[in-house]
Amino acid sequence: MLSYQHAYHAGNFADIHKHLTLYAVTDYLLRKKTAITYVDTHAGRGLYPLATKETQRLQEYREGVWPLWQARRDLNSVLLNAWMEALVNAQPEADELTRYPGSPWWLSQPLREQDRLKLYELHPGEHGHLEGQALPKQAQRIYGDGLAGLRGLVPVPTPRLCALIDPSYERKTEYQEVVETVVHTMAKVRHAVVMIWYPLLPAGHHHTLLTGLEESGIRKIWRSELLLRPPNQQGHGMYGSGMLVINPPWGLDEHLAAAMAHITPLLGKESRYHAGWLVEE
Repeated sequence: MLSYQHAYHAGNFADIHKHLTLYAVTDYLLRKKTAITYVDTHAGRGLYPLATKETQRLQEYREGVWPLWQARRDLNSVLLNAWMEALVNAQPEADELTRYPGSPWWLSQPLREQDRLKLYELHPGEHGHLEGQALPKQAQRIYGDGLAGLRGLVPVPTPRLCALIDPSYERKTEYQEVVETVVHTMAKVRHAVVMIWYPLLPAGHHHTLLTGLEESGIRKIWRSELLLRPPNQQGHGMYGSGMLVINPPWGLDEHLAAAMAHITPLLGKESRYHAGWLVEE
């Protein structure tokens, strides 16, 4: 199934959670000079103009990046301020929020000469948009299945590997496919840093992912969840966003907690954030 297009959801609260985590992880990894291979298994378009008909249809960014943008001068978090500064730099006009950058943009901005970036996208239309984005020469756009691509890529030629896995989960089987891909990847690259995004939906299918990884034998899996509203068992929409980080950088939990303390009040009175170990050492 290739119907999912992230443009309808660009800049929503889940994007904030995912990309703030991504920014914090990559910022830490760049403290060492050794080369990194970054893999983005579901890259999407790379950059999302907020005025497009797709994004304007649902306007989910108004419950995500928009309130943060309006409050950007009043924020007091080292991580969040740095992230917001990068977001400002992504705009054609610094004082106007007109586009939201996807993970290819966040991953490509800090690339060094020795690093490599593999961007996988299977949707032909989305890959076409990605092809039109200006990216550094170290970034390779690949029209194909990102999970299969990651499995075939490991072990990588660089000393370090950092992967972002964030399927649409339109198919229930994707949760188990992610588990199998992560198990294979970690068996080949034991010290890889792997980030996995998952949606919180009333059906609760994400428990397949969590249970599978808990029972996989992989150690050091950190979990965080940002809830926009309490779960409604009778509803159908996404009420929260989840992130797993395998081999998380030191201090990630504290930096994200400090940032989320500023973010959750801006997302509404029902918004909550919590984090902890899914699997410890």
